[in-house]
Amino acid sequence: MTAIIEILSGLCLFLGGVLCVTGGVGLLRMPDFFSRVHASGVTETLAAPLLLIGLLLQMELSLDSVKVIMIMILVLATNPTATHAMAKATLHGGQRPLVFDNDKSTRGEGSSKP
Repeated sequence: MTAIIEILSGLCLFLGGVLCVTGGVGLLRMPDFFSRVHASGVTETLAAPLLLIGLLLQMELSLDSVKVIMIMILVLATNPTATHAMAKATLHGGQRPLVFDNDKSTRGEGSSKP
């Protein structure tokens, strides 16, 4: 049974770490504020609980594990709310999302595709 818990813990820690790295790359590579907020929101909402679950599986049931559970509940409650509030405030401030329109044939503009 402990081998299964060790494997699950390692898997959660690995996936959480991969999501943190990809979220960091997304913050650097995304073109506008709204894309960056989305990348950080996904990282905070999914990677942090995976890392905390991986840590919970490593520790025995004690006051420390209760604290980690409380931190996870706080992260899951506040991060999506903060991401939404930032995006809404930016939209209210007048900034619009960056939109690319690569398919000009649907608008009737001269497209010479065969």
